[in-house]
Amino acid sequence: MQRDELRSFLTEITADRLALLQRHEASARVVSHYDFNNTYQYVIAREETHLTWLQAALEELEDTVPAASPIAAVPDVPKGKSTDPTVFHGILTEEARLLAAFVEKWRGPVDALTHARHRTMLNVVLGETLEHRRLFEQAAAGFEDVIGRRTGGVARVGAVLPERWQE
Repeated sequence: MQRDELRSFLTEITADRLALLQRHEASARVVSHYDFNNTYQYVIAREETHLTWLQAALEELEDTVPAASPIAAVPDVPKGKSTDPTVFHGILTEEARLLAAFVEKWRGPVDALTHARHRTMLNVVLGETLEHRRLFEQAAAGFEDVIGRRTGGVARVGAVLPERWQE
């Protein structure tokens, strides 16, 4: 693969990866269920790491991170601090579907990539993307202990507010 082909390849996969990150950030503002929102925080942190790797790869090729690819908008859910996990089923299911589609689109091209270091990095990205899909599938199924169990049988209370700072 020539330098320009590699640059184009990395630019396109980065745009798709960035779109998923932006979708997850938007969803995290809507999904107020505390445990599901923690799942988003975990996934977003890893996706930011993926983008850092992709940005470094593009910088080596004297390019920058592109604009995000178009992606489905996050649907509205009833406002308020809902702790009912079924309220978020549609959003969580769509997250899992989008992540699966990303891996399906990129698995073959990544496997065919001749640049060993970038292929290895992208295989880690794809592997973690499949793990993120599994987390969203569990959440969509109503499993609230996606990231971890509460200790001592403490009841689930509260929800995440839609805005970071409120007065």
